[in-house]
Amino acid sequence: MSEKAQFQEKLQAQLDEWGIDLAKLKAKAAETTAEARLEMDVQLVTLEAKLEAGKEKLAELADTSEDAWESIQGGLESAWGSMKTAFSEAAAKFKE
Repeated sequence: MSEKAQFQEKLQAQLDEWGIDLAKLKAKAAETTAEARLEMDVQLVTLEAKLEAGKEKLAELADTSEDAWESIQGGLESAWGSMKTAFSEAAAKFKE
């Protein structure tokens, strides 16, 4: 398996995990009071946008040739770090 394929597989697995986490957070938000749900809904919209951005980045990677993919790897890793932080922060707020 090429480095690009391994990288894509890793990113797809992380997206799948975040999708599951998002579904869990939505379920938790549905069980809260209306006031708390308003704040949670803002977080959920942000997370959904980040998840979609991640999917777009993964599609961009898939469209990149084996020779050129390393040139976008740094940007992808940076975007992934941002998404990871957003999911961690949102999960922490949901625990409050």
